[in-house]
Amino acid sequence: MMKKKNLTSLNEFIDEEVGPKGTKKRDEFDKGFEAFKLGVLIQQARQEKGLTQEQVAELSGTNKSYISKLEKDLKDIRFSTLQRIISEGLGGHLEISIKL
Repeated sequence: MMKKKNLTSLNEFIDEEVGPKGTKKRDEFDKGFEAFKLGVLIQQARQEKGLTQEQVAELSGTNKSYISKLEKDLKDIRFSTLQRIISEGLGGHLEISIKL
């Protein structure tokens, strides 16, 4: 088995390209990444349930364009709206954790 040289982890790559944790640039990057990740999770859950954006919107009392924006990295979302989309639109349960 050949050993690959110069491999870096994702965290190391981000440290090099964006900056280390605690810097302003890295904090902005991490915040944006969390919003992106939320959109991907919602899109994956919707697809697993076999639902369209329009169906999720109708079930959760919002509109298709809002669901589309959410899946594509909508930065600001009300917590109550997020809960409604997950519970009523996707039939799921929202879990939140705080990591220090």
